[in-house]
Amino acid sequence: MIAEVAQYLAGLLLVLGAGFGLLAAIGILRFPDLYTRMHAATKAGALGCGLIFLAVAINSFDAPVILRAIAGIAFLVLTTPVSAHLLARAAYFAGYRPVGWTVVNDLDIDRNN
Repeated sequence: MIAEVAQYLAGLLLVLGAGFGLLAAIGILRFPDLYTRMHAATKAGALGCGLIFLAVAINSFDAPVILRAIAGIAFLVLTTPVSAHLLARAAYFAGYRPVGWTVVNDLDIDRNN
């Protein structure tokens, strides 16, 4: 009984994770500049991968697999926002500016002085 419930829950989490992965891919294709694309990829992509890891942990009744899935989730949560921030900052200082309708630009040195 518990194994069947775990399989249904894991299947639901897999579908949700794949859905968030699809949203991340659509965001990468549809958004106008690097910064909004990176936002879509990091937020939805990390959530989708985390849900898939959680589905693997729930479906597997093996402790080492569960531990690895939890470690994968922790790794995603800790590294994805930091790497996205560093990539966006490097792109900005390399000369890639946001689209014109961006309202707040805290890195614009001319406006902040």
